[in-house]
Amino acid sequence: MEKEICTISITSNWLGDEYTFYEDHKIKRVYDNHSLNANRTEWLEPHQISKQNKDKLVKSCPEEFKEQIMQILDYP
Repeated sequence: MEKEICTISITSNWLGDEYTFYEDHKIKRVYDNHSLNANRTEWLEPHQISKQNKDKLVKSCPEEFKEQIMQILDYP
């Protein structure tokens, strides 16, 4: 597995939604559908992430990783 860059949470309510970014441009999402279906994992390509979620990710990203994350997300 490649080196992890950072994990960004865009949780909007009590359901988790975290994205972990890796140096090889892989993106892992761990999220909850509902309280009985928690910690689901999926691997995403940047084009599979909605513009709204990309906005949230960039906004919540630590400043030292922002440029690298924007490049991975092909943002804007």
